[in-house]
Amino acid sequence: MHTKCLLPLLICCFLATTASAQKKKWDLRSIVDYAMANNITVKMSEVQAKVASVNYKQSKLSQFPTASINGNSSINSGNTQDPTTYSLVTENTLSAQFQFQTSTDIFNFYRKRNTIAANNWELQAANANVDKLKNDIALTVANAYLQILLSIEQQNIASVQVQQTTAQLVNTKKMVDAGALPPLNLTQLEAQLATDSVNYITAKGAVVQNILNLKAYMNIDPADDFEVETPPLDLIPLDPIADLLPELVYQLALKNQPQQRYNDLKIKAAERNRDAAWGARLPGLSLFGGLNSSYLSFKKRPYYVPVFTNTYDQTNLFINPGTTNQAEVYQPVYTNGDVAGYIKSQNFFRQLSNNFSKSVGLSVNIPIFNGGSLKANYERSILNVQSLKLQKVLDDQTLKQNIFQAYNSVLIALEKFNASKKSVDASQLTYDYAKKRFDVGMLGTFDLITTQNNLLRAKLENSISRFDYVFKMKVLEFYKGQGIKL
Repeated sequence: MHTKCLLPLLICCFLATTASAQKKKWDLRSIVDYAMANNITVKMSEVQAKVASVNYKQSKLSQFPTASINGNSSINSGNTQDPTTYSLVTENTLSAQFQFQTSTDIFNFYRKRNTIAANNWELQAANANVDKLKNDIALTVANAYLQILLSIEQQNIASVQVQQTTAQLVNTKKMVDAGALPPLNLTQLEAQLATDSVNYITAKGAVVQNILNLKAYMNIDPADDFEVETPPLDLIPLDPIADLLPELVYQLALKNQPQQRYNDLKIKAAERNRDAAWGARLPGLSLFGGLNSSYLSFKKRPYYVPVFTNTYDQTNLFINPGTTNQAEVYQPVYTNGDVAGYIKSQNFFRQLSNNFSKSVGLSVNIPIFNGGSLKANYERSILNVQSLKLQKVLDDQTLKQNIFQAYNSVLIALEKFNASKKSVDASQLTYDYAKKRFDVGMLGTFDLITTQNNLLRAKLENSISRFDYVFKMKVLEFYKGQGIKL
């Protein structure tokens, strides 16, 4: 190949190798941090916390006076009152009204202040709920991470098993070809290799499936590349079992677990809502005020010199009615003479000034009968406090039960782990002896395969029991409020 063609190829290979070497590997800390920041359930709880913050801010602003400016404009036709003569006229007019209103509570702050305090506790409870969900997702992804490490170790064990069986198959084939062993030995090892290959493929599929599960918790696209760090299990730090006595862990959990803080804050919020519901039953006094003005526009209209017609109309009015001196009252009749001038609407700002008015007053609200709604709200708030207190007791009992069960599970897992280590040592020793006997023709292939399978099962059980013990220890440490650390 020409040198000019070879150089770009070498550069591409180097860049690909460098990119592969720099590909991010996820450790538990980065997995937990990413999951807590991107998990959908956590994000939803953060939105609810923001809603609680908005409610709290709004309730604080409700202490200040309210103010509003209203205005409207309309074109009117038909009968309209003449603003000069106050008689009805038929013409088109343009009108506008403007109003400024304000009001403030003088009494009934008892309800508002308790509502503000309740919303403050609700906000803190919402933040505690976010912490609780983050803790839950941290524990969930830690378990998923450990499941990946377990499946990787099981895949490695299965791979070693395939390599061992393949090596035995190669040696046995040579001995069968040389006539030292019967063909049945070769057939048995071929069947064992097929079984080992199935086990390896199953273990490899479990790795992929566990990674997909972890991606779902982290809200990562399943198609994205993902590789986890595989620290040695023996190097994972574990607290001494003496520091994880269940009663001690329970007392620490009561102070540190977000669920317990959430329950306490919800009770405080409910108690303040109860007080606010009681305050709503008391009389309220508020101060209000307003500024008003209006504008009217119409076409100029003429007014005339009145001319007496020497006639009178009846008014149906009488002087000294019901007496012998009764006399009827008549009114003179006038007609329009020459045009004396024109009436037109004043300019906009002059009308606003002339029509300006003010108002101020006190408003009293005394609840007397409202269908029992205020009383029912107060009684419901009392029952809500009682319900939340019972929920707190239940959650505390559940927490204590879970801690004692976790401690018992740790003890069982430790015993199983120790027993599985002894089983691996014994199975390994048995396999080593069997392999030596097989190599010198003193042991049949079937017996060797049985011994090898026993060793495989012992190793798999040991890996499962090791990860089970580590995870249960991490759960117990988690209840102390230390979070998840590996």
